[in-house]
Amino acid sequence: GNTSATTTTSHGSQKLTTMTLALDWTPNTNHTGIYAALKNGWYKDEGINLQLLPYSNNVSPDVLVSSGKADVGISSTEGIVADAAVGQPVVSIAAIIQHNTSALVSLASSGLTRPRDLDGKVYGGFGAPYEGAVVGEIIKKDGGTGNFKNVTLSVDAMQALESHRIDFAWVFEGWEVIQAERQGIKLNVMPITSYGIPDYYTPNIITSPKEIQQKSDLLHRFMTATLKGYDYARTNPQQAAQDLIDLAPKGTFPDTGLVFASQQFLSPRYVDSGRTWGMQDASAWQGYPEFMLQNGGVQDASGKTVKSLDLNALYTNQFL
Repeated sequence: GNTSATTTTSHGSQKLTTMTLALDWTPNTNHTGIYAALKNGWYKDEGINLQLLPYSNNVSPDVLVSSGKADVGISSTEGIVADAAVGQPVVSIAAIIQHNTSALVSLASSGLTRPRDLDGKVYGGFGAPYEGAVVGEIIKKDGGTGNFKNVTLSVDAMQALESHRIDFAWVFEGWEVIQAERQGIKLNVMPITSYGIPDYYTPNIITSPKEIQQKSDLLHRFMTATLKGYDYARTNPQQAAQDLIDLAPKGTFPDTGLVFASQQFLSPRYVDSGRTWGMQDASAWQGYPEFMLQNGGVQDASGKTVKSLDLNALYTNQFL
């Protein structure tokens, strides 16, 4: 079982509650606000001893969170929709980035400059049911047939692209695209929301419905510190990037310049001006999940296509 609620360590006179957060990938600038809050002691100020669980290929953050093995985690809108469909629901409690910053990319030398050029080409993905549906629809919206070869990669998408094992991939502009630029690799970048895909949040901070029922106060305190961290990262990109480099395991960033460049890209994108970081709008939770459902991108535990879900249950702003 999960003993996190009973573990305490002392912080001055205050007892700290240990809380676990499951990362969705190796540490990167999507996570900077969390690292900045750790570095500045803001979780401790809220009575929390926050432990980061490293990403594992074998078990997703969603599974750790829905099974109670982690209090909170990092996921995506796609993941959250898929979890609901298989009866292992999680709830998004914050949007890390206000708008979608993902894109389909190909090598500039390939001449594949827009989605309709991708018909019949090889897509390198991560084996999720929604990928084929969403990518096919992007191609169709640009006038293609939407038929392409979908292979699940065991290596980094950018490596597979460079070695011509695949023709295109789906990546974050704020990380892989900047990484490619720094390495002198020229890419064609096709932002997915430029091709008729509704804007949506990714990544998201998630928790379980059970955690919301049982540990609402802890989640409030967690979000108070996390909000501070992301606000700090918005206004102090250099220092926040340094916090991430300092606290991530040694050797995480062979190119620290990438972290600073990525942070410069992301800091103004965490939230639109005049808004509270993390807040989520109903429109984002209606548009893209509805699009996934309509295009056959959502399946239940037995692999049957799911056509409708209670989308309002997938997110909450109550802890901000």
